Amino acid sequence: MPKNLTIGLVLPDVLGTYGDDGNALVLRQRARMRGYSAEIQPVTLNDDIPANCDIYTLGGGEDSAQVIASARLAASPGLQAAAADGRPIFAVCAGMQVLGRTFTAHGSTVEGIGLIDATTSPMSTRAIGEVASLPTRTGITAELTEPLTGFENHMGGTVIGPDAEALGKVTRGVGNTAGASDAVEGVVQGSVVATYMHGPALARNPQLADLLLARALDMKLADLEPLELPAVDRLRLERLK
Repeated sequence: MPKNLTIGLVLPDVLGTYGDDGNALVLRQRARMRGYSAEIQPVTLNDDIPANCDIYTLGGGEDSAQVIASARLAASPGLQAAAADGRPIFAVCAGMQVLGRTFTAHGSTVEGIGLIDATTSPMSTRAIGEVASLPTRTGITAELTEPLTGFENHMGGTVIGPDAEALGKVTRGVGNTAGASDAVEGVVQGSVVATYMHGPALARNPQLADLLLARALDMKLADLEPLELPAVDRLRLERLK
């Protein structure tokens, strides 16, 4: 009997500025195309954060939204419990910063919820444009083999601490921090995969989407039934040129 997958869309009313809600839609569709029952559970600001979703996604937002999101996630620690249980969490841009130790909003340092060992402070110039990287294949992302592609649009420079690793090594664009000679993109720690890639990222990186699904299904990526989607392949070729 196929597993019923619940995809937690965390605070879409707060962290929903850049269309990253689409990552939950991609996960649902790719699961359903393989015959699994999959539903999205929106978790809004007035809801308690559940600890029992199979996958979680968080999107982007502005400074005020980040402060609100951080306070709510700290007050209702379901996401922290899910991470401790090894449930996959995918966070983009502001979502990534909120999951870190600290970030800067309105010129002040704000406490994140500490799921990833990363701190974010303002850069002198905005990183905006296409970003591409080669996966580091660390931790939960060990099975990734394909280049990663997205659109970055951020002023935050994120420094990774010793308890976390980068998601990718930048081949195009800025990544986490401007001016770095060995530029990296994103953060991986435990079951958390975080990135600055918009797009939505999981539409542009189907292997990454399938990795999260495989983790939620407690199976290897290689054992997940492949999907033939020529339109997605054409999009990737276009964006990776």
